[in-house]
Amino acid sequence: MNIFKQFYKSLYSPKDISMFRFQGIGKTILYVFFITLISIIPTGYYFSQAINSALDAALATIDDEIPAFTIENGVLQSGQKEPVTIEQDDFTIYFDSTGMMEAQDLQNNENAVALLKDELVFIAGGQVTPYPYSIADDMTVSKQDVASFLESVDTALVIIIPILLTVIYLFSSAAKFIEVSMLALFGLILKNIFGKRLKYPQLWRMSAYSVTLPTVFFTVMASLKTTVPYDYLLNWFVALSMLTLAMKEIPSPKQSE
Repeated sequence: MNIFKQFYKSLYSPKDISMFRFQGIGKTILYVFFITLISIIPTGYYFSQAINSALDAALATIDDEIPAFTIENGVLQSGQKEPVTIEQDDFTIYFDSTGMMEAQDLQNNENAVALLKDELVFIAGGQVTPYPYSIADDMTVSKQDVASFLESVDTALVIIIPILLTVIYLFSSAAKFIEVSMLALFGLILKNIFGKRLKYPQLWRMSAYSVTLPTVFFTVMASLKTTVPYDYLLNWFVALSMLTLAMKEIPSPKQSE
């Protein structure tokens, strides 16, 4: 059975998931990489879109609308007495050297970048990521330096975005392997409860396919930009349910008289 048919079967068939315990470990590892790739498609798309929008907005406003500033000793300094908000299509730029704004104040934004007093905050697809200026504490950065840097980044974007997406994919793959391994550990408890003769490698294979349904569900929700309450608990509940149903499809060893 090819990987695409396995993907389809894993969405609804615990019986097929139980049969996958006999296949080679290499094919199962490949399957985990495959579903991870599917799961990051919305993230990759919105992330790329946010970077392009951020650069376009920054380049359009840095010269005319952002006040002169310097970042020195980990602090943004300017003569501006109040925060500045600049709207650019579906992107927003915030500038605040007064300390009135903080990263948590920006959580309702979809795509934005904020130059705050102590940190640079990047928001992509509603995800807030702060970068403290203190990581470059010994550097002094001016408005002209930032403008030159943005122009160089814009020309290199065709290289930068694939590299960043690759990093996201590798981290997501590592997280998915950890998830599958933890689910298999829970499977060790379940197999004793149900009296099934299963070893950890078999449970690991079954767990890899049991996470398919919740992975696809949350991928669809991410593509629709829909927040799911208690998403972490729901993910584990569905995965454990699929693994439990798959284990029930396996015949129990006969009791000797």
